[in-house]
Amino acid sequence: MAPSIRTSTVAANGLTFATDQAGEGDTTAILLHGFPEARQSWSRQLPFLAGLGWHAIAPDLRGYGGSSRPTGKAAYHLDHLTDDVAALFAVLGGRRRILIGHDWGGVIAWQTALRGKLALDALIILNAPHPDVFARVLADGWRQKRKSWYVAFFQLPWLPEWLMTRELGKPLAQMFRQHSGKISDAQIEIYRQNAIEPGAATAMINYYRANFPVLERGAGTHPKLTVPTLMIWGEDDLALDIALTQGNEQHVADFTLRKLPGVSHWVQQDAPDRVNELIAEWARTKGLA
Repeated sequence: MAPSIRTSTVAANGLTFATDQAGEGDTTAILLHGFPEARQSWSRQLPFLAGLGWHAIAPDLRGYGGSSRPTGKAAYHLDHLTDDVAALFAVLGGRRRILIGHDWGGVIAWQTALRGKLALDALIILNAPHPDVFARVLADGWRQKRKSWYVAFFQLPWLPEWLMTRELGKPLAQMFRQHSGKISDAQIEIYRQNAIEPGAATAMINYYRANFPVLERGAGTHPKLTVPTLMIWGEDDLALDIALTQGNEQHVADFTLRKLPGVSHWVQQDAPDRVNELIAEWARTKGLA
């Protein structure tokens, strides 16, 4: 029988985080979701990772779902988002620390590792490039600029929130159905309900508003990353060009890339079994499972 998922709150960095957790043990794996999702996007990974002997925890990021929702754009700067990760690891303990992130969770995971906020034993990234790769591809041509049009749009006041939440969040639900087709209605309903909570859409979009300059300029002067890193990439990504898979190895000493043809941006939900297999195979080669 697969380990069950338990829900609890964790206090860290002055906030309260709603979490889903599975497993026990001295290997702590924190899984960070993307926009506009929630901790439940990892529902197929948590029991599997617990089966590897890990204590797997998926929090709602600040501003999302059942977690604290600070007000103001500045509260969502990467300085605070990476501090959240370090504080969660400190509270949860564990001899080994594995950080897993998808989309915005991947952005936060890269930045946490690059800034040296804490010692990590492994980094697993799903559809989120190294920040220097994103900055380079964005500057090189219009293909990624066209795909990233929404990032500029999100800089506008109030209009992005209105469009996302009108008709009780119907556009958000339609977006998931149009671009994935494999995410369950129950899962989409969680995301829709979360987005229409008071202040939630603004908090979610403030990730883009607070970090627009950071996304454009890349990692800056950070050294080459030494944390063993696995990147899993769904090739049918609506927002991120496949060119973003190229060149990440120049910034990471121990880098592994695995591509999944026919899989959308929502990779861990579109192909959960394959994602789990890839994580387990890689983790075993690194002595982590």
